[in-house]
Amino acid sequence: MSVSTQAPLQALSREHDRRVRSRRAIRLWLYCVAAMILALVVVGGATRLTESGLSITEWKPIHGMIPPLSQAEWQEEFDLYRQIPQYQILNKGMSLSEFQTIFWWEWAHRFLARSVGFAFALPLAFFWIAGRVEPWLKPRLVGLLALGGLQGAIGWWMVASGLVERTEVSQYRLAVHLTMACIIFSATLWIAKGLSPRRIAPPPTGHSAKVGALLVGLALLQIYLGGLVAGLDAGMSFNTWPMMDGQIVPANLLAMTPAWRNFFENVMTVQFTHRCGAYLLFTVAVLHAIAARRLSPGSRHAKMATHLAGMVTLQAALGITTLLLQVPIGWALLHQAGALLVLGSAVFHARELKGAYPLPALA
Repeated sequence: MSVSTQAPLQALSREHDRRVRSRRAIRLWLYCVAAMILALVVVGGATRLTESGLSITEWKPIHGMIPPLSQAEWQEEFDLYRQIPQYQILNKGMSLSEFQTIFWWEWAHRFLARSVGFAFALPLAFFWIAGRVEPWLKPRLVGLLALGGLQGAIGWWMVASGLVERTEVSQYRLAVHLTMACIIFSATLWIAKGLSPRRIAPPPTGHSAKVGALLVGLALLQIYLGGLVAGLDAGMSFNTWPMMDGQIVPANLLAMTPAWRNFFENVMTVQFTHRCGAYLLFTVAVLHAIAARRLSPGSRHAKMATHLAGMVTLQAALGITTLLLQVPIGWALLHQAGALLVLGSAVFHARELKGAYPLPALA
């Protein structure tokens, strides 16, 4: 091979290696962001369980990063809290030190949310300016950034629902806020996993990828239903399993009118629906794993399907334990973290079935 031919080939090889390295760096960055989102959701769950979410009554995206630094500033925050119904109806007579406890939970949640924003935006700017983001990837990453901004607005929209007439935030808005966080988490993992150089065998049937996507959808739906349960404190009632109120299918599931309200506002119906969602997700995951092991024994596809089914089983056990113990905060947070781990496992499995993003051909 002549020198004139070798030079272009060497240049193409270097460019290929640069793209592989760039993908690896971006993939690791996105995994770190996803881990931060998981932590953010868990802290958000603690904020809800400690009823701390209304302790900060103003939305200050920039200035709000700095907590009160003096006694006067603490008193100013406390005075604002004492004007809302939660204090006047539920917490009247609360001391400043007691207020500081709930304030720190909400401040930590907001601070971590801002940290996720910076952890995403600043490296994105670096990779973009350095020319390490491939053209097809740019709109996907910008889309994630936009979803993060939207999530911040949804968070304040949720908090605002509890500042005027209610003593807690709306369960409708809380469920939307939680689900949006999980959508961002899923999309981040989907993109990161797609940047992996791993080459995999095709799925055993044309339906395998569809079932993988279905499992992601069912996991997200179950998380949304869990958000409604959390918003209504529905886990504090009917703390038996498998019976509920002494029956497999309890009466009064449709006590409210119109009937649709029961699925969002009736504590019994909301918890029962969450249980049914768990049964459905468990059934689909286990059947999918059995089918994968029969159609493609020993394959990576079968191993991932089995792993996902195991994760769903463990999560179901955590949910039952949390319910039977009447939702102690430790078990509840473990259950919430488990929900995101199940979702992440489902996303990995579905992305694996679809295959990685191919490296563009070098001219």
